This record gives sequence, C-alpha cells and structure tokens, in this order.
Amino acid sequence: MNSETIVAALDLPFSSRLDQRVPKKLLVENGAATSADKRYITEGIESIYWLAALKPTTIGVPEYRDSIREYLEIALLRLTLRPEARIARLVELVHRAVPYPVLLLTDRDDATEISAAHKRWSQGEAGKTVLDGEIVAVHCGEKDYTEHMTEFLELLGLGRQPRTSIYALYQGWLETLLTLQAARLTGLFNPSPNPPHAAARQEALGECAWLESEMTRLRKTAAKEKQVSRQVELNLELKRVEAALAAARARL
Repeated sequence: MNSETIVAALDLPFSSRLDQRVPKKLLVENGAATSADKRYITEGIESIYWLAALKPTTIGVPEYRDSIREYLEIALLRLTLRPEARIARLVELVHRAVPYPVLLLTDRDDATEISAAHKRWSQGEAGKTVLDGEIVAVHCGEKDYTEHMTEFLELLGLGRQPRTSIYALYQGWLETLLTLQAARLTGLFNPSPNPPHAAARQEALGECAWLESEMTRLRKTAAKEKQVSRQVELNLELKRVEAALAAARARL
C-alpha cells in the first residue's frame, strides 16, 4: 500500500488539494532543535509535500477554539524518506514543527505509515504550539494488508468522520488509527462508540506496547542467565507480565 491509496480513501474535495513541495530547509529552521536533528532531516528526507489544507472554506467543517487549542485547519502532508532515515524521530519533528494538527503520510520502502498527534498551546511560550499526547501511528505495508485494511480504508473517508468541528474531525481520524491498532491485537475491527472508550483504548494500547517490550527483555535476560534460581524468578515475572498483557488486550 502507498500514500496514493490512502489519499484516495480519504476522499477529499478537490478544493482542499494543494500538492505543494515543502523545502527541507523550512523543517530545519522550524523543527530541528539540535545539530543531530538537522542531519537527520537533510540526510534522511527525500521530499515533503503539503497535499491538502483541510479548513472550513475547503471541506465545510467549522474551525475549533478553546482555552487549550485552536484548530483552524488540518494539514495533510506526505513525507518520503530514504532507506537509512530515522523514521520515528523525523515523524516527531514534522508533527512538532507544523503549528496545525497534521495527518502525516510517511513513505519508505514501498510502505506507508499514517500518523496523527493533537496539538495545544504551549504553557511556556505564547503563541507556540506543542504536542498534546503521544503520536498515534499505523504501518501500512503489503504484509499489513489484512481484511482489516479494507474496513480501515473505508472508515478513513471524510464522509465517515465527525464534521461538527475541525477538532472533532481530527479526533475521528486519530480514533480510526487506534481502531486499526486494536484490530491487529484482537482480530476485531470495532470503532470506538464514544470518546471515553477511545481514550481508554489508547491507554490500553500504550500499556500493551510496554508489556510486549518488557516480555522481550525478560526472555532475553532469561536466555543469558546461568543461575537456576534466577531463571525461575524471571520465568515467574514473565508469567505475571503475560497475564497483565492479556488483561490489557481485553480492554481493547
């Protein structure tokens, strides 16, 4: 699957399309906090395109303002990376650099990752925005194309998302990503019925990711351990983590 397939699934009106190339130097100037970040951008990014500007005048969805954030539009961007690129860091830099909420399509090695992350006003710098919570991302490669991908692509469509405000629309897309994440663990593609369920699902998904990492660490440690008593302790700890993982998955 590539970004063209996803853009088609979004079913955006022609009036929202821009298809403008974004110079890498803009990301260097606005998103690179360190010399290492500048190097990641210049060496790892092949191109950046601003595909569409989703705002009231282009998609007919009202803007959103409160004391925490101001969502005047959503930027749909496509980031094409070179094979050696540090994908996680570059995705984070793009989401941080753009003042609007971003729906980011990241192409690398014939696969696309879709990511979203809420923004809010910075408490330390007036007029500046910062990420509000974790970046939610799903990988869409050929091996990921299961029966859930068809349901996922159908749900991505603009017409299937909330249209009460730009914030509600963006939250709808973020929840769609969470639904696919959960489906890959449970085998069931069940969209969240309400925001509290979506928030609980996101928390459970984060817990699952941590527990899976902990299981991997424990298995590696146990494989190297020579003392039998310590192996027993590690195996007992592994069983506790497995039980916790099963409980977290049950909350999805």
